Amino acid sequence: MKPKRRNTLTLVCLLLLTTSIMTFGQEAPKLIDTEIASVAVVANQIDIDYAQVALKRSKNKDILDFANRMIEDHNAVIQQAVALVEKLGVNPKDNAVSQSLLKQSEETLETLKEVDEHDFDKTYIDNEVAYHKAVIDAVNGLLIPEANNTELKGLLEAVVPALEAHLEHAKMTQAKI
Repeated sequence: MKPKRRNTLTLVCLLLLTTSIMTFGQEAPKLIDTEIASVAVVANQIDIDYAQVALKRSKNKDILDFANRMIEDHNAVIQQAVALVEKLGVNPKDNAVSQSLLKQSEETLETLKEVDEHDFDKTYIDNEVAYHKAVIDAVNGLLIPEANNTELKGLLEAVVPALEAHLEHAKMTQAKI
């Protein structure tokens, strides 16, 4: 596949992800707290998976620094979410939103693994910008409003500034590529 076509494919996948998240926010049945916890863990793990590909494929210091930050920060959020659900004595519950995110992430991971090495850094960081925008919208527009447990809601609210910082970091890195 030609690089321009791959980049177009990546952008189409990102638009589908964003549209899917926004559609779930408007049409999905109410999520219960255990489903929200599942979405939060899945969304964080997806970004860790993307970053792990970047660590293997990129040689760009800015990309490598960004990827390492994503792994560190998103692992910390997963640990906080796991600690909370253990404290509450519940298990995250799989749901349509989590499944949709995972399915779409598989396509993006394939693109990241197959894109020409000269296009990798741009493809990765463009994906990160779009992904963080979509996740911030989903957390603010779907997960926080749906959360009933005050501790879960508080964790989600506390994560938003970090996600916004990730988005700004991604945009700064994007401008250098």
